Amino acid sequence: MFKPLVLAAALSAALPAFAATTLIRDVRVFDGQRTHEHRNVLLDGTRIADPDFRGKPRADTTLIEGEGRTLMPGLIDSHVHAYRYLDLPLLFGVTTQLDMFTGVSVMQEMTARMQRGENHDRADLFSAGTLATAPGGHGTEFGIPIPTLTRPEQAQGWVDARIAEGSAFIKIVLESGDDEHPLPSLDLPTLKALVDAAHRRGKLAVVHIATLASARAALEAGADGLVHLFVGEDIAPDDLAAFAKLARGRKAFIIPTFSVMESIAGVQEQDVLEDRSLMALLLKEQVASLKASYGQTARPEKLRAPRAVVKALRGAGVPLLAGTDAGNTGTQYGASLHHELLSMTQAGLTPSEVLAAATSVPAQAFRLPLRGRIAKGYKADLLLVEGDPTADISATRRIVEVWKDGTPVSPLRAARLKAVAEEASTQEGLALALPPEGRISLFTQQKLGSPFGMGWMPSTDTFLGGKSISTLAFVEADGQHAAEVNANVRPGFAYPWAGLAFIPGSEPMQAVDLSAAKVLRFRARGDGQDYSVSMISKGLLIPVHQPFTAGQGWTEIVMPLSAFKGVDASALTMIAFNAGPKPGDYRFQIADVRLTED
Repeated sequence: MFKPLVLAAALSAALPAFAATTLIRDVRVFDGQRTHEHRNVLLDGTRIADPDFRGKPRADTTLIEGEGRTLMPGLIDSHVHAYRYLDLPLLFGVTTQLDMFTGVSVMQEMTARMQRGENHDRADLFSAGTLATAPGGHGTEFGIPIPTLTRPEQAQGWVDARIAEGSAFIKIVLESGDDEHPLPSLDLPTLKALVDAAHRRGKLAVVHIATLASARAALEAGADGLVHLFVGEDIAPDDLAAFAKLARGRKAFIIPTFSVMESIAGVQEQDVLEDRSLMALLLKEQVASLKASYGQTARPEKLRAPRAVVKALRGAGVPLLAGTDAGNTGTQYGASLHHELLSMTQAGLTPSEVLAAATSVPAQAFRLPLRGRIAKGYKADLLLVEGDPTADISATRRIVEVWKDGTPVSPLRAARLKAVAEEASTQEGLALALPPEGRISLFTQQKLGSPFGMGWMPSTDTFLGGKSISTLAFVEADGQHAAEVNANVRPGFAYPWAGLAFIPGSEPMQAVDLSAAKVLRFRARGDGQDYSVSMISKGLLIPVHQPFTAGQGWTEIVMPLSAFKGVDASALTMIAFNAGPKPGDYRFQIADVRLTED
């Protein structure tokens, strides 16, 4: 419970103006490196005036009792994609975010707020801006045109353009996809040229990798840090030792990002989902992302390799930074960092080492002055929690107060708690009644109709810059009134698709409460190729897929909505039947589409 004691309400108007001072008394302090008992920490305006104050406070000083509590620097999430919910991290004690790819306008707006000293209500942001990738490579799939490159001689110009836009460091992508879905990637000479170009301008160069081989290549090219590790069931002892030795020898830092690797492995942040204090700060659409995951089947064994790597890196003395990759499916800004801290302890770090990985270590690695420590003159970005997180890392979630630039965040937290509670109370009883027999396909010669919403329409990747084509037609055969889809899936987008979609809302992406439905049923036939049903609900960025095959004869396909992991049927925005991502021509028919209670 927050228990400020104000010794005096205000100074006389005749006295000179002073910055507001706050004294946190008799508190355990984790200063970013070490723990100190029974400290009195004095804040003066936006700075820490004295980390071990022993005098008499000013009469107008706000006193905060710290007995039984721990004060630490505000947390730093070292890997996010900060394109939305910019107010969210601060509510969870995250006062600084290191962004690895966002819109240039977002980066510039945040930089301007920070420079004006007007960022008390958001976490500070240091961003790479646009990432370096190959045409059609990872990072181009989000529908935002970005400058790409293919040759080493383009590197310096590309880096200089990013610096001119305001990039704080340079982010490079080295990823070739997998056997099922290969991706264009930068070649190694271009990677090396980008690293050298960044260093020539005094900027850090960090690299996105997805395999041990690409991780080694990035370090050998001189990367300052890796912004991911890689999933895998096992790693050979010799490979493990050699990688840790290489990282140590290159003086590189590593941001494991267990949060997103767990999503890839189909493992949810169950500890966050079950924590009422964290969930009470998340709106419904923000919870949706946490309930989803990239992996549709839980395969925790895929986390064995990264856990072994982290343990080896710790043993080798390689700096490890806490980062979530928030912005991705399976994560949420702020909340996921508390999960990341837990995951890092499960990989072998002590709680104190993990706290350093979220405070002083990233501040040093990314050259962020006057933050990440509790020391004289440092920013008053602080987190006060009940208990001792140096003994129990979950104590970081028991937040008493957050200060950003010396300003308490508790009013913002209180407002969010109220908003979440109001949302919960106003969304009851709004479920849409299902149509007769649950049928949402009312296909006729005149129209591919539906009982509600915008109905049926072509679904393609063109709005994200792709080139795929889909044409729809009504067909009547074997007693079925069907929609026939002729799809041409074309290269040009990282994950191309084409098919048909059902939009339940009266406008695109409007959420509709279809929670009365538990099962999707439809009939399909076609050319024998594999297809997928894709669903998305409000708050999700990437649809969740379930596969089906359209054989020559009509087949009824039944899919429980619970199979679409993370999709919230009470806020459904789209159901699609798609071909792709393999390029080529496809033909299939869909009929008798129903949403039923069982």
